[in-house]
Amino acid sequence: MGVRSRNNRTTGWRATIAVAMSNYIEAGSIIAIATSLSLWQEQFGLDNLAVGLLASLSANAFGAAAGAAIGGPLCDRYGRKFIYTYDLLLYMLGVLLAVFATSYGMLLTAFILTGIAVGAGVTASWTYIAEEAPAHERAAHVGTAQLAWSIGPMIGYLLAVVVAPLDLLGSRLIFAHLFLVAAITWWVRRGLPESGIWRDKKNAQNEGPSFLGSLRGLFTKKANLTAMLFLFGVYALWNTVAGQSGIFQPRVYEAAGVTSVTEQYLLQVLMWGCTSAATYLGFMRLADRMSRRWLYCSSALLGVLAWAALIYVPPGMFTLLFFAIGWGVSMGVGAQAFYGLWTSELFATQYRASAQGVLFLAARVLVGVLSVWFPMLLAQIGLQGLGLLILGLLAAALLIGTLWTPNTQGKDLKQIERERYGTATAEDPVTTS
Repeated sequence: MGVRSRNNRTTGWRATIAVAMSNYIEAGSIIAIATSLSLWQEQFGLDNLAVGLLASLSANAFGAAAGAAIGGPLCDRYGRKFIYTYDLLLYMLGVLLAVFATSYGMLLTAFILTGIAVGAGVTASWTYIAEEAPAHERAAHVGTAQLAWSIGPMIGYLLAVVVAPLDLLGSRLIFAHLFLVAAITWWVRRGLPESGIWRDKKNAQNEGPSFLGSLRGLFTKKANLTAMLFLFGVYALWNTVAGQSGIFQPRVYEAAGVTSVTEQYLLQVLMWGCTSAATYLGFMRLADRMSRRWLYCSSALLGVLAWAALIYVPPGMFTLLFFAIGWGVSMGVGAQAFYGLWTSELFATQYRASAQGVLFLAARVLVGVLSVWFPMLLAQIGLQGLGLLILGLLAAALLIGTLWTPNTQGKDLKQIERERYGTATAEDPVTTS
């Protein structure tokens, strides 16, 4: 029994890592775009609005939103494996177009295709990982996706520093490395099993819910509506800021007085290194053990303080390091990690991926709307002019997540489902968040 248990645990972690690579690819795509935007702008003679459209229609915003809206319900209908088997084929096509792009139209098409693939893949990966994880290690497994998401930018910015002398060719090579990672990940995933929870639900119902049926259930059940409002407040508001940071952070540093591209990228390497370390040491090691409310609150508060320092404290080495370290740690233990965990916990199996899709859609639409105008606003009113918007969004996410932290820690997904949908039993153990 002991050997079998260890083998099952090893297999579970292998599947978690393989599926979590969607997050490495997503974040890698965003950073590949972020580090190449100025080069594409120069190559094709683009104005700031055209650059904003590239960012807003990519994996960072509308492209991913469209993929999530389509992929979430399909994932509930046809299974988690259906999405994570085929989404990477579309992703590889988009990345190849970016590698060989010779016009603005070709580049825009590349960014849209990769965005759609990313949106579908990330929603499926968070759902699959949570459903296959043991109840007492769910945060650790879901945190693996967050860890992959943070390692992607760290490697992306390191590569950008290394290939900087090659100019646009270097950016094309970064996209090429994403193609190779996606191809290897697709090959590994081919042997993974379907989610056991989804398979059991499908067998009990003879078939998965229809595309529209899954969406209809989301908006007609009170438990689903309250969960979506809560998670929108936690993730969509926070992500509106994080989305601009992810793709426009070098420009933000420039607005704060850091004009050296190499220094901008190295600050990002430090920030994402802190995110990776905080994800592993903070979220993955602690979110299954300690109060999630206080863990979330402390990390979200640190994020507010980091941005306040960057916006309002005179620029200098201490300010920049405080921001890079503080915002990096905050992202590692903060809203996105908890969003991936809570979205998987708060919805029944037949709605889980659809909920991911709808919420991811809403979050990325907000990012996209601001991304269209962010470069122009940053140039016209500066970082301090945008300060109230940035801090207001982060403060709202802090309050919502802290006040309404769900009581799901240590419970298996079937127990949470019984409690939230009105069939809780007295025998279910009580845990605190």
